[in-house]
Amino acid sequence: MKTLRLLHRWTGGLIGLLLAILGFTGALLVHEDAFLRATVPHAADAQRQDTASLAAAATRVFAAQDRPRSIVLASADQGLHRLSYKDSERAAYTDQDGAIVMAWTSKWARPEVWLLDFHHHLFAGDTGKTIGGIAGLAGLAFVVTGLILWWPTRRMFHLRAWPRMMKRAAIVHHHRDLGVLVAPLLIISLTTGATMDLKWFSQALRAPFTAPSEMAKASAAPKIKGGKPAKNLDWAKIIGAAQARYPGAEVRIITPPAKAGGLISMRLRQQAEWLPNGRTMAWFDPADGRMVATRDAQTLPLGSRITNADFPLHAAKVGGLPYRLVMTVSGLALTLLGTLAVVTFWGNPSGLPKRKKKAATKGKSTPLPAAGKTA
Repeated sequence: MKTLRLLHRWTGGLIGLLLAILGFTGALLVHEDAFLRATVPHAADAQRQDTASLAAAATRVFAAQDRPRSIVLASADQGLHRLSYKDSERAAYTDQDGAIVMAWTSKWARPEVWLLDFHHHLFAGDTGKTIGGIAGLAGLAFVVTGLILWWPTRRMFHLRAWPRMMKRAAIVHHHRDLGVLVAPLLIISLTTGATMDLKWFSQALRAPFTAPSEMAKASAAPKIKGGKPAKNLDWAKIIGAAQARYPGAEVRIITPPAKAGGLISMRLRQQAEWLPNGRTMAWFDPADGRMVATRDAQTLPLGSRITNADFPLHAAKVGGLPYRLVMTVSGLALTLLGTLAVVTFWGNPSGLPKRKKKAATKGKSTPLPAAGKTA
């Protein structure tokens, strides 16, 4: 138990601040749609999914001389389309008619963009993503070891949002009790975060249900060569065909071919799918807009369907406001646990009680017993 306690303390002291920052940024990102509705024109507009509206917006966006790489369509939670360009930092918001209402060429221009980049990549691309995944695994280890260390002290459990006093003993007591209280939430957020960042970890968890090779095969794009893109594609025909193939599904992302011989891809979300942008797919020949392949997300292997639940669970894209508040609590609790772990560790890395200094006696003589009186 002593070794486990030391390992828990030292590891928490070293990476606790990183987990705290990830928890805080995650808690903020859960409310990204609400932030956009409050700050960007047309973000509060009602979603339109009729064929005519979608086709008109796609025609306007993709007919522009500076054509975007893809368009993510407005959702029920916020009414803006988002355009992405070849330059990874360049993007724009449009209203649902396809008119640009805000554009930027640097991620620093939009708080939700750089916040997302930090939370997922630590401003370091794939390297940062790997570091974040490892931090998630470390966080899971903290939860498990914390539960083990708490068990002998379970009779002293107290429900407090903040330590009783800012002294080490009180902070450690609060740290253990809060960790136990939010452990189920932390397991969900840390596990889903690690699976999205670390492919091998995701595959290991899904392997009992579906072999990784089978999942990769099921999610592969069709090996069909597209023709030369037409100048004036009939987007109403293309979108209408997808909606007819999957009645009731939302059209979520439209991506023109990135190179010669590529296909137009379209992502849709069926009602049973939790993933905000869905994994149901339709592909079209850019030469004439003919549908050449489809993939129903509900027929994917079980392992793939479990994987598709990672993001909506992690980012609170399912369950409405109640679940968003639950995941906000999870993020803020992780922030508090990580911050106080660092404070208590670096304030006293040994973890041993500090001895009180003895009062100085320099310059003072010990009084002698009083001499007896003589008759």
